[in-house]
This record gives sequence, C-alpha cells and structure tokens, in this order.
Amino acid sequence: MSHVPPSSTPSSPRLTALDAVHRALGATMTDFAGWDMPLRYGSERDEHNAVRTRAGLFDLSHMGEITVSGPAAAQLLDYALVGNIGSVAVGRARYTMICQEDGGILDDLIVYRLAEDTPGADTFMVVANASNAQTVLDALTARAAGFDAEVRDDRDAYALLAVQGPESPGILKSLTDADLDGLKYYAGLPGTVAGVPALIARTGYTGEDGFELFVEPRYAERLWQALTEAGAGVGLVPCGLSCRDTLRLEAGMPLYGNELTTGLTPFDAGLGRVVKFEKTSNGGDFVGRTALTAAAERAASAPPRKLVGLVAEGRRVPRAGYQVVAGGVVVGEVTSGAPSPTLGKPIAMAYVDASHAGPGTAGVGVDIRGSHEPYEVVALPFYKRQK
Repeated sequence: MSHVPPSSTPSSPRLTALDAVHRALGATMTDFAGWDMPLRYGSERDEHNAVRTRAGLFDLSHMGEITVSGPAAAQLLDYALVGNIGSVAVGRARYTMICQEDGGILDDLIVYRLAEDTPGADTFMVVANASNAQTVLDALTARAAGFDAEVRDDRDAYALLAVQGPESPGILKSLTDADLDGLKYYAGLPGTVAGVPALIARTGYTGEDGFELFVEPRYAERLWQALTEAGAGVGLVPCGLSCRDTLRLEAGMPLYGNELTTGLTPFDAGLGRVVKFEKTSNGGDFVGRTALTAAAERAASAPPRKLVGLVAEGRRVPRAGYQVVAGGVVVGEVTSGAPSPTLGKPIAMAYVDASHAGPGTAGVGVDIRGSHEPYEVVALPFYKRQK
C-alpha cells in the first residue's frame, strides 16, 4: 500500500518484483486491486494446511506503504487516525483505522513507529490495504495541512514478503542474527535476512506466528530464494491469495470491503476498542471524533448487528451477500464465506441481529439460492493457534 499509482489499467495490472518467480513456479495469477498476484500455486487446501502445520511463503508487495515523518508526525497521525499513535513505542506497531468525518471506515491499517533518523524527527510507516492505498494517501496528505510533517508515498520503495506458520521462527533464525526471540507480536526491527537489509516485523494475517519482511524490490528474488531453501527441510511452500483468505477467515480477521466498509463505523464492526477518545495530542481532536462518540453511545444503548461466526451443518458454502434467516425472517447478512480446511466444514462471518448473535442460537440458517441451510452460530475466531 503505498501510493502515487503508476499508470495502470484493468488490462495492464502492476507487477511485483517477484512476478517472474511466480510464473516460473506455475502460479495461477489474478488481477487484485490493480496488481497481478498469485492466487495459488497448486492446491489452495494444501497451501492453507502448510501454513497451519508448517510454513508458507507469501508475496504481499501489493500492500501500500506510506511514510509519515517529521517533528509533528505523531500529532498528525493522532489527528488523522482513530488510534493513539503517539503512545506507540519505537520498534512497535499498532492496528488502527482511518475514518471519514461521519465515522465510516476508510481502511484498517498497521502503523509501525520506526527509529528516529535524527533527534526529534519521528518516522512512522503506515501500511494500507492495496485497494485503499490511494484513498489513504490522499486522506493523510489532506489532513497533514498545518502539521510539521511529511507524507510520502513509498509503495515503490518496498517489496513485502511474509513467512507464516509454526516453522517460520526457525526458518528466519537460520538466515538472520536479529533477536527474533525478543521480537514481540506487533513489533518490528531493522536487520538483515540472508544478507538483505530488511524491516523484520512480527505481524501477519493468517492466525499463525510469522513475520513480514519489508525490503527493497531489487532484493526480493534473492530473499524469496533464500527463504525457500531455508524452509525446504520443514515443509515451507509458496502460498497465494486464495489460502490467505481462508486463513484470515478461520482466524476471524476482517477484510476491508467485506467486514469493513465506509457504511460501518468501528463500533458497528465490533472494533470500537481501536478508537481512543482519551488521546491527548491535538487537544484530543481527531477526524470523526464527534460521529464516533455518537456511534459509541448508540452501541452501548442499543447494540447494532454483531459480527459472528457461522458453521455449516451441511456442505453448502455461503458467500458474501447471502441473507441470514431465522423463523422465516432475515436477521443478518454474510460478509465472508468459504470451506474451512481446518474445520472440514463451510464457515462464514456475518453481521446478525443481537437477538440471534449468541453462540449456540438455534434456528439460524443461510439462504443459499432459496434453500435455508442450517448453521450454528459461534463466537469468533473459528481457529486460534496454541501458544
């Protein structure tokens, strides 16, 4: 997610620095958010299971990196985003959101606080979803007016590789002298991996332990090959976007455009915890504060539809947009659905009326082409790794 989109059209998607590698591996490619990305290399089920039990290697270079730097960088981000970014320690990261003035979610983000290049000059890296990178860049640029800070599109400055799964720490340790044991979840540190300078972040979107490696594009192939060789003995496989979606779904992680939209506030999405009203910079002011205060009050007095998990009793797979029904009445809508390789059943996330959101609620189904298929309501996530 960085920005300044180079000229591209639906007929000419952007290529990552690893494009030749994907094609040599026989990947099935797909146009995703204007990028030509690997959907799968073979069996998406096998790729999914490899991440759950061993390790998978992903190219995530379509994500958008935006650098925010300067003496007032923290104050700008506290104003532009809903989180308390000024309280993030150097070397740590935070999940947050950027909202419209009316509280609608523009995107969900990860913000890394990097080491200061010079005293008093804060540097942050904002990582946005590929489909929203330009929107986020434009919003941050507009909101930077009056702050002593620079917003820079760094999409072309990075390739992003991720190694995810229980074997990922061992694979990475064999290639770096960075202190991975001391690297906490949602933290990042500069280091070298296979001789390649990298920002090593303990983050991911799979529900497993893992790392995301931000490197210069010219080093991407070299790093991919080194990780492939280091992981060969423990079952690491290349993984595409298809299994990334089923992995995040099992882990109950929201996807922008499905669980998160401009029509929902963080409180509607059950993620009100990311909104920090108590932050003190800028006098506590931030974009959307008034609307989000009202949304918090509404959620407290009359809970909106709640995001829940649904597990099929049969074999039919629900898809986004399908209606959730109970007693012949529509009580919700599916936002994401797929077969779950880990559970061995179709699963879905859905927003449902609070009266039908309790785990084990009876009589709930999904309307699949006119047939009301029975589903069990469960708490999210469907899957949680053993620590």
